Amino acid sequence: MTNSEILSSLINPKNGFCKANSTFYSKRIPLALPLNKSLDVTTFISSQTHRGTTAFIDARMDLRISFSDLWRAVDRVADCIHNDVGIRKGDVVLVLSPNSITIPIFCLSVMSLGAIVTTANPLNTAGEISIQIADSNPKLAFTTPELAHKISGSCISIILDRVEPIQRAPGGLKVVGILGEMMKKEPSGQRVRNQVNKDYTAMLLYSSGTTGRSKGVISSHGNLIAHVARYIAEPFEQPQQTFLCTVPLFHTFGLLNSVMATLTSGTTVVILPRFELGEVLAAVEKYRATTLILVPPVLVAMINKADQIKAKYDASFLRTVRCGGAPLSKEVTERFMEKYPTVNVYQGYALTESNGAGTSIDSVEESRRYGAVGLLSCGAEARVVDPETGLVMGVNQTGELWLKGPSIAKGYFRNEEEIITSEGWLKTGDLCYIDDDGFLFIVDRLKELIKYNGFQVAPAELEALLLNHPDILDAAVIPFPDKEAGQYPMAYVTRKPESNLCEKKVIEFISKQVAPYKKIRKVAFIDSIPKTPSGKTLRKDLVKYAISKL
Repeated sequence: MTNSEILSSLINPKNGFCKANSTFYSKRIPLALPLNKSLDVTTFISSQTHRGTTAFIDARMDLRISFSDLWRAVDRVADCIHNDVGIRKGDVVLVLSPNSITIPIFCLSVMSLGAIVTTANPLNTAGEISIQIADSNPKLAFTTPELAHKISGSCISIILDRVEPIQRAPGGLKVVGILGEMMKKEPSGQRVRNQVNKDYTAMLLYSSGTTGRSKGVISSHGNLIAHVARYIAEPFEQPQQTFLCTVPLFHTFGLLNSVMATLTSGTTVVILPRFELGEVLAAVEKYRATTLILVPPVLVAMINKADQIKAKYDASFLRTVRCGGAPLSKEVTERFMEKYPTVNVYQGYALTESNGAGTSIDSVEESRRYGAVGLLSCGAEARVVDPETGLVMGVNQTGELWLKGPSIAKGYFRNEEEIITSEGWLKTGDLCYIDDDGFLFIVDRLKELIKYNGFQVAPAELEALLLNHPDILDAAVIPFPDKEAGQYPMAYVTRKPESNLCEKKVIEFISKQVAPYKKIRKVAFIDSIPKTPSGKTLRKDLVKYAISKL
């Protein structure tokens, strides 16, 4: 027997766990990767065959682009930014734009040249964007006329997404092209695609920074090819279906999971420039969307407004909601299923650093495992490690999740923080356990656990209970400093309109359901809970706010 055959014989088929090396292996279809090392992710995606016709729909403009026109536009834009602008292999290019069908066109063009895409949140201030620019040193930026002023002090050449009535670059910025014109320009005939090795950097996406300063994550073409290959092995959606993307395209959840992966199957993606629940549901009705890509806060909003939604919109074609960005509790999932019994909720788990590798729910049967975020992605391996002792744990034991596989990023840009071990394991910082059937359950962020008199309290557990209260729209739990206990749980709560819910009632509601050390001991009411665009609660911001009130 070969080593791989011996290893396979030691793996428990029920949960994927191998006692010989304390590693969990995926139960999914094996991941097939191309053998060619000189391959860029754009070429890999464009080479996939399918029967799809419409690639993207811009819901705001009701503008459609076919797959054939998409790849024609990618080639033309690549030709222009190479020959006219001078972008070369290894150059960094910044994308600063609200959601638009032009973003994937531009990003695929840049990566086809071996240049590196970095994205910025359009809601960020000029100061915040300048920090990212200083760190990544982009040679070119793609943006809109409305956002161009945010990079006006950077001396970067820019490409605008469209022509304004009066063409004047804000702050003296050098406009070197209009994307709409580039998409129409006939290619020069000169070869622009230099050989790109799979080890070359393709993307420099900045992590959300929920527990600290945002850091650039280095992802290679090989990482992204592995991500896309996973969706060829495990189709994200049935071919020629239509799904609606409301998550931001500057984030890995939107750009990689919702856009690049779907191009391989012929699925149509409807893109909205921003999230507004009414616009989302109107688009679901208009385009007969079968799948919605959401973050947990949006799903909660759909629960709370279910009666109004059903009265105003026809969502009868909707069959699936795919939810990621933050854990979704069993209670919230069950409430959604009660309100929308014909729609299945499929959760998933991944990080910017894992490029889509993690876990997913891929069937109705799997979705009934409430509270789980799915089975390991094909090609992924996992370990559960005790954060205190470093010991590797087994089935149903809680510890930090470590991930390994071909999608795992190369590391952080200009940052010495070691999150990837010498053996290639990504330390996720998430506390979890994997059950008898191989399903992953996220307990909480390791760095955000509350230490009360030596006991560990998971904020996510208390938040899930709070969201089950009929008068609570949203909630976040943070550690509040205490001289005797060290820390204790404090809740920030957003009440439903006209609710008279008070601190005492919230404390009593939780105390009846948890052990004494988990009780919430302080409550503050707030208009909205601060979150990242991917739906993660910004507990660090609430901690700073709470401490400032001391």
